[in-house]
Amino acid sequence: MDVVARAPIDALRPRRLRRRKPLRFRQALPGGHFGDIFGERRLGGRFRAIRRIASVLLWTLVAIPVQAVLHQLPGRAKVGFGRFYHATLCRLIGLRVQVIGTPATHDGPGGRPVLFLSNHSSWLDVLVLGGVLDACFVSKAEVARWPLINIVAKLGRTVFVSRSRRATGHEADAMRAHMAAGESLIIFPEGTSNDGTRTLPFRSSLLGAADAARQVQPVSLVYDRLGGLPACRRDRPLFAWYGDMDIGSHFWRLARRGGAGATILLHEPFSPAALPNRKVLAAEAGRIVAEGAAVLRQNRPAVPLAAPVFPELVA
Repeated sequence: MDVVARAPIDALRPRRLRRRKPLRFRQALPGGHFGDIFGERRLGGRFRAIRRIASVLLWTLVAIPVQAVLHQLPGRAKVGFGRFYHATLCRLIGLRVQVIGTPATHDGPGGRPVLFLSNHSSWLDVLVLGGVLDACFVSKAEVARWPLINIVAKLGRTVFVSRSRRATGHEADAMRAHMAAGESLIIFPEGTSNDGTRTLPFRSSLLGAADAARQVQPVSLVYDRLGGLPACRRDRPLFAWYGDMDIGSHFWRLARRGGAGATILLHEPFSPAALPNRKVLAAEAGRIVAEGAAVLRQNRPAVPLAAPVFPELVA
């Protein structure tokens, strides 16, 4: 047998290629509706979205006359039904709500109510918080002109404010009147919604009626589940509603997805008299809400944060 001398490097080279062209792999993430397991399917979820939207409209049309009758009757039946209405909406759109902490309670008939201060990232905040807290919302005046939504908001005893500096005193008086009637309030002191990845500084001008409340309770709200898995920064815009987004297309995109969830972190309540003024109240409440929301966004175990303490006032 003839032995042919070959260079050592030649031993590492294949004698014959089985393929004339080398294999080329195409990246499946991100992009593409067949390879991207996280992206939105072109046809996927449409039946689910139609079913959810129809259920929401049907439930709202049934609830409006019921709440209209309860609104004319004495007692707090309208408050309990409003909470039931919002909690049912969350279930109909497939949003599971987890609550950490205990809501501050009302003093009772004729007592002073509670002022809840929460971060704000979407219209979904109204459904989530409305299904947990026995309180009515303070909303921007534009909502009073939205079809159908304005009816639901008015039956929910919503306080409409323009959020302009000229009307600050008048709006504070309107909020005091609601609290004098025994209504707890939910305020979004950021003054606007955002992309859900941060908490904006709280505006002290929206807390002019805080002195009429018995207690103030900071609330951190984060949408932390999507598809049954922990939500990340990329998923926040699916829940957040800000800028020039319209509520119809935003609801359609959200209704097509499953396994969504939100977590409410109720921090320790405190008396507004425990702080020197409303600017300090806005800063301290904003700090507590921002710290709690940051922990929830990181999908870490969260616990309610302690109330701010000023030794000079305690003494």
